[in-house]
Amino acid sequence: MSSVFTEITQLSEKDCFHIVERHKTEFTYPLHRHKEFELNFIEHGAGVRRIVGDSVEEIGEYELVLVGSEGLEHVWEQGSCNSKDIREITIQFSDDLLSSSLLAKSQFASIRKMLSQAEHGLAFPVSAIMKVYSALDTLAVEQEKFVQFLKFLYILYELSLADDVKILSSSSFANTSRNKESRRVQKVKQYINDHYAEPLRLKDLASLAGMSPVAFSRFFRVRTNRTLSDYIADIRLGFAARMLVDTTRNISEICYECGFNNLSNFNRMFKAKRGSTPREFREMYKKHKVTV
Repeated sequence: MSSVFTEITQLSEKDCFHIVERHKTEFTYPLHRHKEFELNFIEHGAGVRRIVGDSVEEIGEYELVLVGSEGLEHVWEQGSCNSKDIREITIQFSDDLLSSSLLAKSQFASIRKMLSQAEHGLAFPVSAIMKVYSALDTLAVEQEKFVQFLKFLYILYELSLADDVKILSSSSFANTSRNKESRRVQKVKQYINDHYAEPLRLKDLASLAGMSPVAFSRFFRVRTNRTLSDYIADIRLGFAARMLVDTTRNISEICYECGFNNLSNFNRMFKAKRGSTPREFREMYKKHKVTV
């Protein structure tokens, strides 16, 4: 059968993290997942295609992504990149590197939030990459292990303060929790998650939150920075993408099972949001899966 390759990393119990720096001309590693967090930096990789969950994008000259969920598939593939010297620095670390008691301290609040969001995969803007570039540049060759660890903490801290960080995979594809939001938002999101295949009416969702439809629309947008309709569409698309990857159901079945009532509209919306048609998305994942 076909499955996503589960990587057994080289992270030792004696080490805080495992770091590898490579210079390469192409990407050949298969679509994979692992239980460790991974911070991946790529330089001179313009045109490389990055897949994290149901996010598929072409990267620029600099790339820095944090992936932090055992179930989140990811891969970097060659795409249109023709660079003869692609530099890649990969740092993998365990989810218990920083204890829950330490992360609960106020000094670690921004790092705690970032590690939680990494369940979806996070892509950092160039401005954030440049702030930590000098530390990343020398991290792999730092001989003093304690100093190396302090540099790594500095990198995490600086990245946790960055603006315009992009959340990559949808929550419905990554199967992540929503337990860090207000109770009313949690309640509505959980209802949407459980009933995404059914008609979802604004007045019913507003009633769940104990608000009028107009007030709830405004409340939801302020709390999530998204419109309710856009959020519902993304949840449905995330479940659809997961079905495309994990099942052999035909695209028409998936369309209607995920709450869309028009196949052409589903295809158009999927391509607009994911950069490929449902058929292309399925074929892309099938190409990167390994046969076991």
